[in-house]
Amino acid sequence: MQFGVGVEYAIHSLFYLIGLPQGRIVGIKELAKLNGLADAYLSKILSNLRKGGVVRSVPGAGGGYELSRAPEDISFWDVVAAVEGSSFAFQCAEIRCSGALASGDTKCDTKAPCLIRVVMEEAEERMRDYLRSKSLAWLYQTAKDGFSDDAVKTLSSWVTSGKIPHRDETQVQ
Repeated sequence: MQFGVGVEYAIHSLFYLIGLPQGRIVGIKELAKLNGLADAYLSKILSNLRKGGVVRSVPGAGGGYELSRAPEDISFWDVVAAVEGSSFAFQCAEIRCSGALASGDTKCDTKAPCLIRVVMEEAEERMRDYLRSKSLAWLYQTAKDGFSDDAVKTLSSWVTSGKIPHRDETQVQ
């Protein structure tokens, strides 16, 4: 299974929305610049996050995005499901009902679940549970604990002032 790079861009963008003062909205251009992305690409990702209930959009000239819930209430799985969708990666085609063993007088019992599908979905559900256990608040605190003092100051300055840090000022990522 592979998640698209949009999941990573989404989580990085959401990281910058954590801890913003009440009422501070961040625009697409600003988030795109922080992440080094094209506005149009990030706009699609944020649109999916909005539809998934992860962010709220504020229209207008001074509009932008903010988290729709507290960071501790937004899990990595919420982000993955919003960006990639929530269907299982493994899609059982019921091959057991069309192979050589299913021909002739042998009838395929579709009332009993395909054991291969059961195992694959159980494995994926464990991964989903793990992603549900990691929130944006966890990410922010864990990452921030590893930042240098200068990086923390730069991040705090951006949160309060909106000044986008330059790459040479800090390595906040």
